[in-house]
Amino acid sequence: MLIRLFAVFVFMAQMAVAQERTPSHCVALAEAPGLEYVVPASLGAVAEETVRIHYIAHASFLIRSHGGLNMVTDFTGFTGSAPMIPDVVTMNHAHDTHWTAHPDPAIPHVLPGWGPFGEGIEHHLDLGEVLIRNVSTDIRSQFSGVEEKGNSIFVFELAGLCVGHLGHLHHEPDASQYAALGRLDVVMAPVDGGYTLDLPTMIRVLKRLKSSVVIPMHWFSLYALDEFLTGMSDEFAVVEVGGPALDISLDRLPGRPTVMVLRPALLSTP
Repeated sequence: MLIRLFAVFVFMAQMAVAQERTPSHCVALAEAPGLEYVVPASLGAVAEETVRIHYIAHASFLIRSHGGLNMVTDFTGFTGSAPMIPDVVTMNHAHDTHWTAHPDPAIPHVLPGWGPFGEGIEHHLDLGEVLIRNVSTDIRSQFSGVEEKGNSIFVFELAGLCVGHLGHLHHEPDASQYAALGRLDVVMAPVDGGYTLDLPTMIRVLKRLKSSVVIPMHWFSLYALDEFLTGMSDEFAVVEVGGPALDISLDRLPGRPTVMVLRPALLSTP
């Protein structure tokens, strides 16, 4: 009996260690450390204390943890030919290119960015290695009205980093929303210049967030992307990653705030 009790105790202790999450500093406004640039990545294993971000398409990204958790943002139901069932998907419903009404029932956690009309929704999903939360935002309706709290900005806290996805943002966050977001080390931002925010407002938002890494998305054309990069270049370095994915860790964040340009690619088998 004592041996069995000891075995149970050891197993529980191991589980507790495996589920520990390196604390992030979302609510702290201290400057992030900076050494070298992040590095391009494949879809293989992820190093310890590292986050992999793969730009799939439009506003969808795969965020992958060292422990093997796969999270897909603005999930539309299709990520490519790779046989993968995400552990978590997030969705926004401003447009049907940012969500699906029929997510695979095998996906353990489906997080819509909206609730009943005008009421919003609140997520605080703690998976041990990763904490996922949201900040509700308003959207323009198809009849030019406003649906309060109809979308969400999702924040992923893992490996000591805070990774934010602005979704289909239609307005500058107010003071309480900025406070709820906290310090974002990495932010994916829509830079189309019209379907979401106009470029001057989006650039103002990003310069206020002061994230170490900005990843542009939802750009539709190279003209829109180039216009965004020009508007950011006075305060941010611009780096062409040269592919769809990169690895990021706290000790490899760039010393100067940097726009990292990824080129989208669907997930595929080697």
